Amino acid sequence: MGSTVCDAVAADAELELVARIDVDDSLDAAVENRAEVAVDFTTPDSVKANVLWLLEHGVHCVVGTTGLSDDDLAEIGQHAQRSPANCFVAPNFAVGAVLMMHFAAQAAPYFGRAEISERHHEHKLDAPSGTSLRTAELMNRSRGSKWDEVDTSEPSRGLDVGGINVHSLRVPGSVAHQEVILGSPGQTLTIKHDSLDRASFMPGVILAVKNVASLPGLTVGLEHLLDL
Repeated sequence: MGSTVCDAVAADAELELVARIDVDDSLDAAVENRAEVAVDFTTPDSVKANVLWLLEHGVHCVVGTTGLSDDDLAEIGQHAQRSPANCFVAPNFAVGAVLMMHFAAQAAPYFGRAEISERHHEHKLDAPSGTSLRTAELMNRSRGSKWDEVDTSEPSRGLDVGGINVHSLRVPGSVAHQEVILGSPGQTLTIKHDSLDRASFMPGVILAVKNVASLPGLTVGLEHLLDL
């Protein structure tokens, strides 16, 4: 993802790529090369420390690394309020994935049960994915009531996220894929999105890079940059 982002930034006529920083490299290069925005696609273990350091040094952050907890985001938000720089975090930068989450949230109040199945490449470090957790959060927020009860005592039933079971698959040949299945007596609704290439994330990344300076503090979710 890092290499793909660098190529996308370098190819955009309105942007200039000033530094390429690997996960084990020092972040000093961002400041030394006067970067205005840093894009983080590293690992769950390093992303929070990276973002806090960049905010302390006045560099706007666009974060695509998943695995940040609610407590992590709260801490980042506090730092962003004290910093001249802002932070933008998105669990998924594909516009289609954002629409999938949006449609799932719209549908949630009309069904008694819902489950999420997400599939990614075998090297993805976190499970469930940030996209699936964000989807469940938006669906629960939209629903405003509890889901029909289901027995989740069996490990194969996946992780219970507010009454929505999330099933994670890690399979070679995959990029990022998610299905939301909602059901009520006599019917089901399936909302599905597939990213077949990492290029699908680049329009969203570039949109965030160009807008993060105008978004105060911490912003979570690409939907805030779309007319939804």
